[in-house]
This record gives sequence, structure tokens and C-alpha cells, in this order.
Amino acid sequence: MIVSVSRRTDIPALYSEWFVKRLLAGEVLVPHPYNRKKVSRIELSPKTVDCFVFWTKNPQPMLPYLKMIERLGYSYCFEFTITDYGKDLEPNLPSMEEKMATFILLSERLGKNRVNLRFDPIIINDKYTKEYHLEKFEVLCGWLHNYTERCTISFVDYVRGKPFLEMEEEDMIDISKGLAEIADKYDLPLYTCCEKVDLSSLGIAHGACIDRDRIQKIVGYKLDVKKDRGQRKECGCAESVDIGMYHTCVHGCAYCYATGKISGAEKQRGQHDPDSPMLIGTLKGDEVIVERKMTLRKDDQMSLFDFI
Repeated sequence: MIVSVSRRTDIPALYSEWFVKRLLAGEVLVPHPYNRKKVSRIELSPKTVDCFVFWTKNPQPMLPYLKMIERLGYSYCFEFTITDYGKDLEPNLPSMEEKMATFILLSERLGKNRVNLRFDPIIINDKYTKEYHLEKFEVLCGWLHNYTERCTISFVDYVRGKPFLEMEEEDMIDISKGLAEIADKYDLPLYTCCEKVDLSSLGIAHGACIDRDRIQKIVGYKLDVKKDRGQRKECGCAESVDIGMYHTCVHGCAYCYATGKISGAEKQRGQHDPDSPMLIGTLKGDEVIVERKMTLRKDDQMSLFDFI
């Protein structure tokens, strides 16, 4: 099975030690997002995990653990988000320059096919104008186009309790024209993430962040996986198991759908124990633990050469 690490929180940046300890223990306990008493026990083993997909805005804390993850026999790749909002929107992230340096380091080590660039979410207001985004995107492409095979973009979504409204389609198309021109200049394919808007006329395709074809090339075999029915209709991702927990990221990004108030996330993080089988806290004794069936999704009838 493909394991998502994680759409719900930034495990590489904040909980990398815990993650590696879970690999050594061979299992992780994941509470249901909306019912803490329902807990899944997920076996973590090279015999059950096809690939880890790491979602992060700062993989730096995980770099010391990568060799161990590889020695344990796992395949993995990164979805690495880089934006350059100010402290008003992203108060606890490294600078854009620091993140670009880490991106290059990661790509040189792993190969550009295993590090995807994300430029999202795009927010347009009086401070962060269209011109602002195009200028920053030009810098990103100039530095990173030789270190990745694609870039994924998305536009801010309305999230209850957050001060951002969804952009009008005409505004999405307008800025996308500029982004497409820049990406084309650097021969960098652009994809959207979970967007209804059709930008194919600009050369921007609907994307899949957990992309079956990409992961097949990384692991070297055909995957028998379907579209993830647990995601939004517009999401093209392959099915996966997520081991994160909501409201546990302390980056404090003002637009984040996965975390409410940073004070709540800080309180949750205060209950984190790197030795616990759960990301936050411990079992209270009233939970029902369900064994989540985990198997490799390898199709032995196909070889690597069938889809290269």
C-alpha cells in the first residue's frame, strides 16, 4: 500500500524522529479523524508498504533519517511546497531561500523524479498580487527547474474559520497564463491539484500528487491501485493510507485546512511522545483497535519495462 505522510500534518518537519521509531517498531496507531475511540493499527514493513509519500514545507529535520529509511528497505518520494508569503500568513517556516537550498540538496541526493515542487496555495489580495506571485514563481523556476520533473499549483480554498474566499475562475485563468509562460520558459510541466477549473488550453493538466505512474517508476513494478475515493472528486491521487492527525502542525499557516488555531496545535504537540505508537498522546483504554489490512499492491505480471 502507498502510505501518505501526511496530508493532515507536516510529519517530516515536526515528527520525523517519531516516524522513524514507528518504522523500527513495525506499526503505527492512527485514530480516526473524527472519532478518537476508533483506532487503526497499521503494519509498517517493506512487505506491506510500496512507497511513502512525504508532504512537507520543510524536510530539513528528516534529512538525517533518510539513509536509515533506505537501509530498512523502503521507497519514498517528496511533495515539497515552497511559497514566499510573509509572517502574516506563514509565521513559522524557513525563508524561501532556505527552502530552495534544501530542495536542491534533496534532489541531488534522491533524483529529481522523487522531489515534486508545489507552489500552493495561491492567494490574491492587495499585498500578494498577481505580479508578486509571478515574480516569486520566476525565481523558483529559475533555481529549481533542473531539480524536479513537475510543479503542482493550486488556489486557496474557502475553509471555515479562515479569512480567505475562493478565487473567481477568471482570476485563476488570468494568473495561470503568467505561470504557464514562466514554466514553459524553463520546460517545467505544470499540473493543478484538486481544481475544477480547466487550464488545459494553457498547457496545465489536472494532476495527481500521489501519482501511480510516478510511483511505479520509483518502486520498479506495476501497482494495482485505484483512484482514492476518500478524496475530493477533482483529486486524481491513487489510493493511500494516511498516518497523520489533524490539528497537530505548528507552522501556523493562516490558510491551512488541516489545522485550526495554532494554540490548539501547540497544545496537541505538547502531548507528543516520540516513543508513542500514536502521533499525539497515548491510548486511554476505551478505544476499539482495528487491524488495517496492509499488503503490497504489486502486480507481478508486469515488469518495469512494460511502462517505461
